Parts: sequence; structure tokens; C-alpha cells
Amino acid sequence: MPEGAAQTAPTEHDAHAAHGHSHDATWKLAIGAIGIVFGDIGTSPLYAFRETFDGHHKLTLDTMHIMGVISLMFWSMMVVVTLKYVTIIMRADNKGEGGSLALLALISRSSGNPKRWTQGIVLLGVFATALFYGDSMITPAVSVLSAVEGLAVAAPGFSRLVLPIAVVILVLLFSIQRTGTSRVGTLFGPIMLFYFLTIATLGTLSLIQTPTILHALLPHHAFLFLAADPVKGFLALGSVVLAVTGAEALYADMGHFGRKPIRISWLWFVLPALILNYMGQGALLMREGHAALRSPFYMLAPEVLQFPLVILATMAAVIASQAVISGAFSVTQQAIQLGFVPRLRIEHTSASTAGQIYIPLINWALMIMVILLVLAFQTSSNLTAAYGIAVTGAMLIDNCLLAVVLFSLWKWKKRYAIPLLAIFFTVDLAYFAANLTKVPDGGWFPLFIGFLVFTLLTTWSKGRQLMINRLRESAMPIKIFIDSAASTATRVPGTAVFMTSTPEGVPHALLHNLKHNKVLHERVILLTVKIKDVPYVPDEHRMIVDDLGRGFHRMILAYGFMQEADVPAALKQAGACGAEFKMMETSFFLARQTLLPSSRPGMMIWREKLFAWMLRNAESAMEFFRLPTNRVVELGSQVEI
Repeated sequence: MPEGAAQTAPTEHDAHAAHGHSHDATWKLAIGAIGIVFGDIGTSPLYAFRETFDGHHKLTLDTMHIMGVISLMFWSMMVVVTLKYVTIIMRADNKGEGGSLALLALISRSSGNPKRWTQGIVLLGVFATALFYGDSMITPAVSVLSAVEGLAVAAPGFSRLVLPIAVVILVLLFSIQRTGTSRVGTLFGPIMLFYFLTIATLGTLSLIQTPTILHALLPHHAFLFLAADPVKGFLALGSVVLAVTGAEALYADMGHFGRKPIRISWLWFVLPALILNYMGQGALLMREGHAALRSPFYMLAPEVLQFPLVILATMAAVIASQAVISGAFSVTQQAIQLGFVPRLRIEHTSASTAGQIYIPLINWALMIMVILLVLAFQTSSNLTAAYGIAVTGAMLIDNCLLAVVLFSLWKWKKRYAIPLLAIFFTVDLAYFAANLTKVPDGGWFPLFIGFLVFTLLTTWSKGRQLMINRLRESAMPIKIFIDSAASTATRVPGTAVFMTSTPEGVPHALLHNLKHNKVLHERVILLTVKIKDVPYVPDEHRMIVDDLGRGFHRMILAYGFMQEADVPAALKQAGACGAEFKMMETSFFLARQTLLPSSRPGMMIWREKLFAWMLRNAESAMEFFRLPTNRVVELGSQVEI
């Protein structure tokens, strides 16, 4: 599950503003978290237990193996989700925001020497983000397909329609993204609440019939299972980990709900419901054996309720998929602001909630890849081979980031930090290694997507830095320019705003404008937009203005990586540059660079060409900064990197 997934949820800040720190507000947020945060991990019972016994590495269906698998699932949820994410990692927030990129920004800002982490931890964090995109393609495919496959259990005659129905649901899901999800979002909490109550009830009814399954909660059953058959036990970990996919969403969605509501939801509602359902499935298999193995989740329900359960599970799968899709939009927006992704067209689907965004390119690319996955893999069982490696890889990277936080930020004593990290690394390395065995069967896909996206992210970041350095090298000092040009050039009425990526030197657009038009405006603003490594920058700290004399002003606008840069709105609030800004008397000048790949040291030629292609296809700064379309002038220039 993704970073920043839920965009329809109220923020903790909003809740506190309206209700104070009231008990009611916390529980309201907790119910909202059930609807958004836990969709992915909540749909794991559809396939996780079945795949452990009937997947690519089949297990003997006997009491020892059933008890061992349930014990492994329970203690995995306790160690990975409850201890690691809910108890520890969620304390490492960046001004309330969570997720790999937010944590990276926190580490960079809080460490005394940010460059210390550039080559190692930052690259790991970026790769975790890249793996998320592979995960965000597989989650909708496996969740929706596994839910719809219940049709073959409830009504075997519909088995041929499973694939077409899954594709139709996915197409509809991606098609409604443009309209926003605020209305649908209000239904998420109640639906998932009912879903978790249903699976908990079904599990309990089965458990009552075979109460000996309760002994599976003792950890020695997990050790007995692994000791009795080490090879098969190790391979089974690749499927057992499916029970905790979505754990990272708890941290990523912290900014939308707050730490306390997510903890309440998990500990008091979601965790018990999942455990009861897994134990119910285990009890069913102990009673009925292979007859129930085809779909232990659906066969927990009486025949008359199986079809309604298919509908409910499909709705839960759609909700889980929705959270991943909107999470992809959030992560992409953060990556754009932090300089890892080119500018893309971002549409706001709500006038009141800034977090509700829609990115067309990401939406349609995800839809195409998800449908191709469904058509290529055909069944959820085949898809689970591809599922897990991206999640376990991201969890392993989170351990590395956590180690930096414990030692460098929180200054934990080694006698406390090292044993804790040893437990986390042991568990996550075991899961990751077990999932590596699934690479030939489909695990290659998220790795391929991860490396592809990682290449794009790092190429853009490196190329952008090289381009800024080259422009800075050739920039004329502003003092010299003002002294020479301002006294000789003709001044015309109005305001000219020259957008520049660096707050030093003369923007190339200004030099080109003076060269070709031979005039200067009465008021010239050299404007730089900077994205800080915090989620939000308050309005009172938005603007820094420096009067350079002779009608020239240097202005820096600061935004957080979760905010949208609205330049006209910021200028309307400016009071330190003379007269009020009037858009009909203001012209915005932008420089559009054409890159010329060269043999200069920096990047390999193929990466320079890739960066040049990304630059050509990036969204115009005019739309990205919300500049008025009829007041923008673009001037081209060529740059060698």
C-alpha cells in the first residue's frame, strides 16, 4: 500500500480544529482510517492463506502445517505491523506526514550534514518509492481479481466471466478518477467497517467449531513448522508475507488521519478481525481438508451468503485499489516537488480539499499496466507470485531509514536500538529472500518496474542539477547587470516577472528579452520558487523579497512538498515590491531550455538523451505554477550538460 494513499480523508489538523482533542473526533478519524488505510491489508484474507497451501510451493495440508502458518501470520502482524510500523516508525513523522519521501526529507533536514546521506540512504529511499509504483500496479489487479473469482465458488457457471468482469470493474475504477473521490470516500468507512465485521463473524463461527485452532497463537507452532521442514517453511514465507502487505500504508497515511486514530483502528478493530478470519480459515481446512482449499475465504460463508460476500469483497477490493491509485497521485506530486519527476499536469478534484488531486498521465498508465497484468497472469494465484517482492523490498529499505532515524535523529542507545533492528532485519530479510524465489514466476515484474522508475527518477534529479549548475556557471552577476543595463535600456510601464530556478545571477530569459526587445519594465521581479523539505510552509513564511534597486526585486517563494505552487495567488499577497500586483499589467517570462547532449562529465550520453526527452515532455511551467495563459512569454535557449 502506498505512500500518501488516502486523499479523501479529513486531516488530523482539520479534526482538531473542529472538535478539539475530543474523544469523538479521534474515533471519527479511526473509522475513516478503517475505510482508507486498511483496504490493502484487509483484502489479504481473500488469497494469503489459500496461496500458502495451494500456491507455487504447496504445503502438506495437516494440523501441524495449518497451525504453523497461522502462527507465522499472527506473529508477522505483531512484529512487522504492530511493533515496527504502528509503535516505532509512525513516531518518525515529518511535520505530521509519513512515507519514504517524507522520511527522506526529514533525515536530510535533521542531519547536520545532508550530503552525508546523498549516495546511500537517499538512493535507497528513492528506490523504495520506485518499488511502490510496481506495487500500485499489482494491488488493484490481484485484489479485484481475487474478489471476482468468488463468482466461480458461488456460481460455477459464471467462472468464464471472471476475467471480463474484473477488467470492466478496473476500467470503471480508473475512469471515475477524474471526477474525484470525495463522495465515494464518505462510503469507504462504513463499507470497510461492515466488511471487517463480516469476516470477523465468519471466522469466529468457524473457530467455535474447531477451538483447538486458538493454540496457533502460541509462537512455538511457527518454530515447529519451520524446524520440521526448513526448505518448504522458508518457501512458504513468500506467501505468508501476503498477510502483511499494506502495512507500510499505516505510515504513509499518517498525515491524513494522525498517529492515534490509526493505532486505535489497527489494535482494536482491524487486527482482531484479520486474526479471527485467518483462524477461521485454518479451522475450516482442519475440518474439511482439500475440499475447502479452492477458496477457504468464501467457503467460510454458507452457500446462500456466498454471492453477497462476493459483492462485499469486490467493494472492499475496489476501495483498496482506490487508495493505491490516489496514493500514486500523492507520491508523484511529492516526487515532482522534491525534484525527482518532471512537471506533470495535476488537476484538483475538490475546491475545498487540496489533497484531492488527479494526474491523467499516471492514471491512464496505471490502468493500462493493471489490465495487461490481469490479462497476462489470468488468475490471482499467478499474480500473487508477482506480489510481495515490491512490498518486502520497501519494508527492508524502511529498516535502513529507521536505523538512521534511531541513531542519528533520536540518538537511541545501541543496547536498545541494535537488538530491535536485528529483529526487524531478520524478519524482513527472510521474507525478501523467500520472495526472491518467485522472481521467475512473476516477481520480475515489480523489480523491472522498480528499476525502470528508479532510472527515470535519478536521471531527472541528476540532469536537473547539472542543468542548474551549467546555467549558474554562465549567469551574469545581477549587480553588474543592473548598473549597466538599467541606466541605458528603455523602461516601459508594467511589471515583468522572470521565473528562474536559481536565486543567483541574471535569468537567461531576462538577457534574451533585453537582447531582442531592447526594453525593461518599470518593475522587474526575479522570482524563484523553492520547495522545502517539510510538507507545508505557512503563509507568513511564504515570501522573501530583496530590493535590488532601480526597480529590480529578488523574490523567493517557499512551498512545502505537499503544497501546490500558485504564483499569482502569492503575488497578490506581496506588499514589499511597491504597488499592488495587477495581473493584466504583469507579464511572466519563462525560459524553455533545449538540451544538447555532450561529452562533458556528468551523465552518460543515453541518460542525457533520456533527460532531454523528459524535459521536452514536461508540463509547461505556465500551467504548473498556475500563471495566466495570456500573460506568459516563453524564450528559448540551448544548454549543454
